[in-house]
Amino acid sequence: MPSLDRSFWNTHALLPFALFVVLATLLATTDIDPRIADRLFFDAQAQRFIGKDTWWARELIHTGGRDMMRAIAAVGLVILGASFFSARLRRWRRPAVYVVACLVGATLFVGILKQLTNVDCPWDLTRYGGTRPFVHIFADRPDELPHAACFPGAHSSSGFALFCFYFLLRGRRPGAARVALVAALAVGAVFSFGQQARGAHFLSHDLWSACIAWFICLVLYAAWE
Repeated sequence: MPSLDRSFWNTHALLPFALFVVLATLLATTDIDPRIADRLFFDAQAQRFIGKDTWWARELIHTGGRDMMRAIAAVGLVILGASFFSARLRRWRRPAVYVVACLVGATLFVGILKQLTNVDCPWDLTRYGGTRPFVHIFADRPDELPHAACFPGAHSSSGFALFCFYFLLRGRRPGAARVALVAALAVGAVFSFGQQARGAHFLSHDLWSACIAWFICLVLYAAWE
């Protein structure tokens, strides 16, 4: 496996972090989040989000996506457990540990942050028929508002946690690693689309989830490697 040299850290840490800071700052200081929701996901005439209570957003993307990620983690756990009894599976033990750690670590970390950040879901805002005002992520939220737990996006973080397969493959099969990277981005994007269409999250919520998942996979990879 190639060593983690300066070029690796520039490409996998410095550049993604710089890009994230620019995009996150832009979204946190402007009204791009609600404007995107207004244009793409909210039907002003019907006064509802386009994915609200729909089969494709709720059952397929949300519930089905959640079950798919749980199945992937379960397969990793089965391989891990079986590796202690099968000599053929022993070489897959460390990769299985890494994959499970990334999947669980990313969703758990984001889940904890959701409880601490106190940010509303779009569907709770007066702009979309709710009762709460729109407050930027890092703005001072009025104390009289009830506690909120919608930031970052937990569902998309599970999809973006598939970045682990890119890191797992990059030193062995670079071509497959690039495919895995695109697949992880695609799954995370679909999960993000479904939740934004339901009114559960803004774009910035899922951007943060993608960044968190990437850096958790990166840090665990550096330790695993």
